[in-house]
Amino acid sequence: MIARLGSGLAAASLALSLGAGLVLSPPAATPATARQAIDLSDLAERVMDAVVNISTSSRVDTAPGQRPGQPPQGRRPGQPQQPGPGAPFDELFEEFFRRRGENPPGGPNGQQQQPQRRQSSLGSGFVVDASGIVITNNHVIDNADEITVIFNDGTRLKAELVGRDRETDIAVLRVQPTRPLKAVNFADSDRIRIGEPVMAIGNPLGLGGTVTAGIVSAKNRDIQSGPFDNYIQTDAAINRGNSGGPLFNMAGDVIGINTAIFSQSGGNIGIAFAVPANTARPVVAQLREFGETRRGWLGVRIQEVTDEIAESLSLGGRRGALIAGVEPNGPAGPAGIKTGDVIVRFDGREVRNSRELPRIVSETAVGKAVPVTVVRAGKEEQLTVTLGRREGNIQQASTGDQPRGQPPRPQNPTVSALGLQLSGLTQELRQRFSLREDVRGVVVTQVDPNSRAAERSIEAGNVILEVQNEAVTSPADVTRRIEDLRREGRSSALFLVANAQGDRRFVALTLR
Repeated sequence: MIARLGSGLAAASLALSLGAGLVLSPPAATPATARQAIDLSDLAERVMDAVVNISTSSRVDTAPGQRPGQPPQGRRPGQPQQPGPGAPFDELFEEFFRRRGENPPGGPNGQQQQPQRRQSSLGSGFVVDASGIVITNNHVIDNADEITVIFNDGTRLKAELVGRDRETDIAVLRVQPTRPLKAVNFADSDRIRIGEPVMAIGNPLGLGGTVTAGIVSAKNRDIQSGPFDNYIQTDAAINRGNSGGPLFNMAGDVIGINTAIFSQSGGNIGIAFAVPANTARPVVAQLREFGETRRGWLGVRIQEVTDEIAESLSLGGRRGALIAGVEPNGPAGPAGIKTGDVIVRFDGREVRNSRELPRIVSETAVGKAVPVTVVRAGKEEQLTVTLGRREGNIQQASTGDQPRGQPPRPQNPTVSALGLQLSGLTQELRQRFSLREDVRGVVVTQVDPNSRAAERSIEAGNVILEVQNEAVTSPADVTRRIEDLRREGRSSALFLVANAQGDRRFVALTLR
């Protein structure tokens, strides 16, 4: 289970891993130097004053007769039980039920009104500007009526929200200090290495400034939390309440913002995730300048390049992002980007996979004319696209719906190819499969369940639009194209397939 680190989900046990006596050996140490421990005390002392605790409060409704913090009737299975009255972290469990949106019944329309109560939650943050700019996670301050920043010396300052970004889970706060604050800088997180020592400081379980240490366990982790996932993974002890706190390198610069943990119990098991500094930096800059994010928009639907697709497109290996569709009113079309292109470089940056393209595009300025390198028909071409402003952003192409079962055989003649029964698009088939009127191509009427096509989620009712970037309108077009590719020595072919709603995706099928 991937969980955000806001203390509203805090476990009742105090299973902490404090870093007070923890020492690490330098990477690639020789036997002689391995005995020389890294002392983190100087580093911790140098940056501690820049790390803050975040306390928020909000008003929530309580049903008549319900003890504050007690879940309403109909609690979903698997949710943690509420401790008894006066138990530790009582308020923290209250925050859990508020964030899940499970308010007690009652209210308007003749029902009994719910009394209100104050509720608190805790998190972490850090200062990036001595004038009073503080960074934390959006989920730490989400829905808060009041936000208080608590410094290492006990000073408490009310904070105002400058801006937030839910997609990267970043929020920017401003306080008004009477003197300049201790601030820290973002590092170049692209330069971190797996195995590199790191140190985290935060407010786990509401205990205040706590130092833990570990290493970078992995980079560019996708935990399926949003379109821009590229988390740093660390084994530094991070628990509920560490949300929004900094992950430091040994130079004392912030390489990431601690955001989520992987845990079945809610406690630390040595797998935690931080938003990389290079992802956070442009978001923070836009939030400070505009109070919102202004991301670039390309206007395409993309798909992962598999080994089979790479071979069919002569890419020389898996790389880039495959364009499965182009928005009719987006910037990509006028720039000459076409369905079937593979973007391998964008604004001078290599696109290694489909996950990278949305992040690179979003970090590019709106209105900028950007050079784009695409692979088309096995050759690289240079295009220029002027980005719009993101509203929906790049979308991932569907990988196929669940099979709906095999329909009856159509009355018109069909052709078999690669485990598929193919038919021309008739009005009878259009009605049978509920195909949109603007869909044109060759209808799949049956699929051999033991074929590669079935493995790739091609199903009856799908429509083949292209085979290897050539449009097809009849079953004969499909079989002819397959034979041509076999004569060319190709081992696979790239099919552009649409479902009943017109959503498109590419599927590579072997020709042997």
